[in-house]
Amino acid sequence: MRTRTLSWTVVLILATLPFTSRAVSQESAPAPKPEAQTTSAEHKTKPSWDAPMEQYRLDFSINEMEDGKKVNTRQYSMNLTTNEGNEIKIGTRVPIESKNSANGNEFQYLDVGTNIFARIGETRGQSDLTVRADLSNFAVPGPTPEKPEILPIVRQIKLGGTVMLPPASKTFVMVSADDPNSKRQFQMEVTVTKVK
Repeated sequence: MRTRTLSWTVVLILATLPFTSRAVSQESAPAPKPEAQTTSAEHKTKPSWDAPMEQYRLDFSINEMEDGKKVNTRQYSMNLTTNEGNEIKIGTRVPIESKNSANGNEFQYLDVGTNIFARIGETRGQSDLTVRADLSNFAVPGPTPEKPEILPIVRQIKLGGTVMLPPASKTFVMVSADDPNSKRQFQMEVTVTKVK
């Protein structure tokens, strides 16, 4: 009888051993660490694709200078959104005869006027302003009924570059260039205003 009782006791101990070891291993395992919570300051520094784009107004002033004085100025304005370019294009398409053919005269069109492109981009947390301006006008007009042989001569000026975005509502000279045919200088002033 004692032998039978002892054998049943051993069987019960062996049968409960896996559950006991599993419970002990679960109790001894370290509790999982709570996930690190980011502070509001850390959250703000992380880039977010849902962040609203900034709106800006750009005012351009193309100045023609002589002896330090403005003798001519033209002004243009545009609104744009961060990482989206915008363009102003004003002018005339002038037909220029390119060659004579059996089917008649062939013409090409020459764009004469003002073309300004601007873009404010975000690169690694830094904003920059890119501007390209192409200005052209007639130095000598084209053919007339009295002088059909005269070809138009176009004066062309290209100004532009990329700079770090200045503080809002600040006017600065983006670029300037001397006219090789006179003592005049051309300046492009830009005023950046953040739209609320």
